[in-house]
Amino acid sequence: MKYLKFLILIVCLSSCDYFDKKKVNSKDIVKEELETFNWNEVDEYPSFDDCSSSDTKALRKQCFQTILANHITSQLALRKIVVTEDLNDTIEMSFVISEKGNLSVLNIKNNPKITSQIPEINTFLTESLNNLPQISPAIKRGQQVKSEFKIPIIIKVE
Repeated sequence: MKYLKFLILIVCLSSCDYFDKKKVNSKDIVKEELETFNWNEVDEYPSFDDCSSSDTKALRKQCFQTILANHITSQLALRKIVVTEDLNDTIEMSFVISEKGNLSVLNIKNNPKITSQIPEINTFLTESLNNLPQISPAIKRGQQVKSEFKIPIIIKVE
C-alpha cells in the first residue's frame, strides 16, 4: 500500500506542468505591446478648459478646433489688412502641442494669391497664437503626449 501511494505521488508530480517555469523576456512583452499599440490615436485630444464639459471625445476635439480657429480668426480681424483684390481662400495650419501643453506652428500652407496680397500673413497667424488660453495636452494611456494636427483657417477680405 505504501508503494502504491508513493507511485501515485510520483506519477502526479511528474505529469504536472506546475513545476515547468517558462521564462518571459520583458523585451518580448514590450515588443508585443508596441505592435498592438495604435500610435495614431490618443485617448483624449488636447483641450481648453471650456471643452472639458463636452460629453464625447469627438465633441471635445471639435470644441478644441473651433475655439482655436475662432481665436485665430478674431485676432486676424483686429489687424488692418488692405488688399487690392477680394480674397476668399483657406489656409491650412499644422500645429504640434507638447506634453506640457505648449502650442507651436509646424507649417502654414497658403495660396500664392494670399501671400501676394498679404505678405505678412504667416507672421499675423503666428502672432495670433500668443494669447491663447491654457491648453491641456493630449492623453495616451494616462500619460501626457505630444500631438500634431491641422486646422483650416478661412481668409475672407473684401
